[in-house]
Amino acid sequence: MSARLTTAIRISASAKALHHKTKSFSDRDMMDQIDLTAHVGVEPMLLALAMELALKAWIVFDHDDESVIKSHNLTNLFGRLTPESQQILDAQFKETVAPYHPSWLHIDYGIEDLLYQHQDAFVDWRYLHERKKSLNFDQGAFEATLEMVLREFDKRYRVEPL
Repeated sequence: MSARLTTAIRISASAKALHHKTKSFSDRDMMDQIDLTAHVGVEPMLLALAMELALKAWIVFDHDDESVIKSHNLTNLFGRLTPESQQILDAQFKETVAPYHPSWLHIDYGIEDLLYQHQDAFVDWRYLHERKKSLNFDQGAFEATLEMVLREFDKRYRVEPL
């Protein structure tokens, strides 16, 4: 379990670093120095990659298998979690995210609905220049969900100083 746990924690740390980087985009000094049109799509792409890594950290922790998962699809990654992990994340989503970011499209709005809505966000926003149609990205709900997934992952272990 220790090698698997170490790998999962490293993946989670990468997700946190990406999330932290996207938060720095709102820094006023930086925004004055860049072309905002060049910035479009970067935050959704990085947030989607961070979510992908966060879910992969859960998968590595859940299963005794450190093999590389070659998928960017958030719905498929969520489906690879154990049923218990899926239930934990859905319950926390409904308690901490859904009340503040409701969806009028779903009666029983859960984490799977949000992940399905943005399942290919990393690929879609990475190749934004190739898209013929417009894309929607609910950044507030997505970011709150990412923060919740990372927070719940951190509850799965504790680090003790030696």
